[in-house]
Amino acid sequence: MSDTRRTAPLGIVIGALGSAQNAIFPAAAAGFSGGLGGAGLLVGLGVGLAVILIGSAFSYLGWRRTTYTTGETDIRVESGVLSRTARSVPYERIQDVSLEAKPLPRLLGLVAVKFETGAGGADDLALTYLTAAEGERLRQLVRERREDEAAAAATVSADPAAPARAAVDAGPETGQVLFAMGPVRLFTFGLFEFSLAVFAVVGGALQYVDNVTSIDVWNVDIWYRWLKQQGSTVATLGPYAQALAAAAGLAGLMVVGSATGVVRTFLRDWGYTLTRSARGFRRQRGMLTRTDVVMPAHRVQGLVIGTGLVRYRFGWHSLSFVSLAQDDKEQSHVVAPFASMAEITPIVAASGFRLPTETTQWQRASTRHRNDLAARDAAIFVLATIVAAIAAPAGLFLIPLGLAVLAVGANLYAWEFRRHAIDEAQVYASHGFLSPRQEIATRLKLHSVEIAQGPVARLRGYATVHLGLAGGSFAMRGVPLAEARRLRAQVLETITATDYSRLDAPPQSAPAPQALSAAQSGLSENFLAT
Repeated sequence: MSDTRRTAPLGIVIGALGSAQNAIFPAAAAGFSGGLGGAGLLVGLGVGLAVILIGSAFSYLGWRRTTYTTGETDIRVESGVLSRTARSVPYERIQDVSLEAKPLPRLLGLVAVKFETGAGGADDLALTYLTAAEGERLRQLVRERREDEAAAAATVSADPAAPARAAVDAGPETGQVLFAMGPVRLFTFGLFEFSLAVFAVVGGALQYVDNVTSIDVWNVDIWYRWLKQQGSTVATLGPYAQALAAAAGLAGLMVVGSATGVVRTFLRDWGYTLTRSARGFRRQRGMLTRTDVVMPAHRVQGLVIGTGLVRYRFGWHSLSFVSLAQDDKEQSHVVAPFASMAEITPIVAASGFRLPTETTQWQRASTRHRNDLAARDAAIFVLATIVAAIAAPAGLFLIPLGLAVLAVGANLYAWEFRRHAIDEAQVYASHGFLSPRQEIATRLKLHSVEIAQGPVARLRGYATVHLGLAGGSFAMRGVPLAEARRLRAQVLETITATDYSRLDAPPQSAPAPQALSAAQSGLSENFLAT
């Protein structure tokens, strides 16, 4: 039975207020433009009022002409004022349903609902705006009908790991908080999120200064005279004062960057909570714009554990789920953006994966691949060394020569961290020595395997192994050719034995939550012991 409805009428108010915001700059430009004399203010008000009325009219017509229908097998959205569009997406194609509440809609109790199909961009379906209760109802409806279709489409699962996945997917009856960040953690996180975005904002604001003042901010001569004056002042200072001024300027830049990072982190991740329930993982975050995303556990394709150049030295990492849907145009959902490994371990266990242990048989990349990378990176600096030795002043050639040595040393050291492994259930890849990154995927979710070789790789006997993973990519680089063929054979063995029509079907039964807790505890103890 189909149910056709309209979006929330209060969405018209949001559209009208948006038109008022859009009218500010056209009104200001008309009001302060030359040649209008005292009538400039009236012209500006008239332009602003016209923009608001036209925008509000289109907002009302857009609301009147937008409907959504929930049918038995799909959801259909019809919209358009002058030209009509109708989009229909089957429930089985919808991977995630996320709710987003920006500041103004949030004050009015409205949310934007996004139906993510896994393709991203224009292929996703969105409704703006619905009441929070209606958005939650739609999410629940889509989830239930999608799972009903999956349950009716198959009778027997060919997945040998179905019992284990059922235990993980079932989870506790009520939501269990796996990870959360309070104000102290957010402040610490923000200090590592150094950003100079504030200068981009200032630069954008300068674009409108010409419209409201007589100052030509883009006049190069003005800035040249100002810099020349400041340079003359600095030149009168002694060397110690100049060094102190440079240090103060650098310190000020660091303070601005750190403060900007803290502010952005608080705005983006305020109230960050990751909850595990019977339906999957639910992530809520945001101070002004509140987002609420649910990720079904059986849709998680792989894990990515990353870190940063500085935060790695303090033991902080991030955990992301590679899923069929996308998160902020990335290939993964960030579920623990700033956490210790002790905090990441239970999340990994709850998702049905396991971290590598001391028994994991790691394999390093080919030494020939390591040497070729070192020679390639050093070649540019070697050429610069030759040019400097011929044409530059004496001794200057030592600079590119030192960089060439540094490039060779960095590649030799990075090789120690470029590893891969495979066991009966998962594949692993690890790389990076300044900011290590580790990727984990289950063999059951791999749908293709490819061995790629360029001219040098064919000559030198190594290859890159590309593993097909829905929603992301997985590659092992510099693998010796014999090892690459062995990996391909193992993965193909799993692919040929997997029934992909039942792979993402929701589990039908599950053991008691106590069994799941015991399994998670065992995984955590094994990882921490390593």
